[in-house]
Amino acid sequence: MYIEELLFIVLLVIGIYLYRNYKGENIGKYVVSQAQVMYDRFAPYSFKVVREKTKELGQEYTPRQYMIQILVISGFTAIVTYLYFYNLVISIVYVLISMSFVPYLTYLRCKRVYSEFLFEQIQVYTSNVIMEFATTQSFVKALEGVRNSGVLEDPVLSDVDKMINMSYDNGTIDEALEYMSRLYPYYIVKNMHQLFLQITKEGARDSSESLENMQMDIDMLVESVYRDRIERASFHKSFLQFGVMLYLMVMLVQYLLGRETYLVLLDRWYVSGLLHGVLIVNTYFLLKGEKYYNENVGAE
Repeated sequence: MYIEELLFIVLLVIGIYLYRNYKGENIGKYVVSQAQVMYDRFAPYSFKVVREKTKELGQEYTPRQYMIQILVISGFTAIVTYLYFYNLVISIVYVLISMSFVPYLTYLRCKRVYSEFLFEQIQVYTSNVIMEFATTQSFVKALEGVRNSGVLEDPVLSDVDKMINMSYDNGTIDEALEYMSRLYPYYIVKNMHQLFLQITKEGARDSSESLENMQMDIDMLVESVYRDRIERASFHKSFLQFGVMLYLMVMLVQYLLGRETYLVLLDRWYVSGLLHGVLIVNTYFLLKGEKYYNENVGAE
């Protein structure tokens, strides 16, 4: 108990020091801003890109929301781990570990937002190219029409512009289609490009029926993707509730054994190890579920 009390006093002193030195600034904002500076320094480029787009879309968390997320995760971790081990030191270690998962959860959420944005852009790209081609009967002219219409945003807009330049430089659309299909591995993109290759190579006289069928395929895929998004959100809510209940199963064990008997068992190393294993496995289970929920939208 002496170590736990000493550690509590040290944390209290640190908290008072931070408050006295940064009393002119909200301490929560200070902590979040410093964490942001450190994370931006070491964050992968891809994460910086998706986070910037998330900010542009207005779906990035505010500092207050991040602080609430950190407090909820750390508070829940502290309560659960203390109920498991009745040890303040172990609880603090788990709290610090749980806080380190916040950047990963942020990455997953931003990646999902970015993925949903990309799918919407690909839907716009494919639908509008088909409509433009029905009028111009030229794939490059259709691309130019979509580019100039203002319906696309970066990065898709820049990639469409590159496709146009590649088509003019090479005199064919083959490399441009391959480039776009590789960059955006969506079912609708591959099928549409394959259709345009067939029309170009075989010189089809009447492609209106094929284009109409392609548009119907796009509409069906979009419908299924949005339905899947709703189902994922519902599953995610139930999944989190189930995960939280698994953590709290230790309360049932203590109720059945009695608190005194449970504390005696805690002194045995294999019981303590088993409890650590339960926490680790359940956390891994939750993180895998979060990853599944935030997987790419509409991609194969």
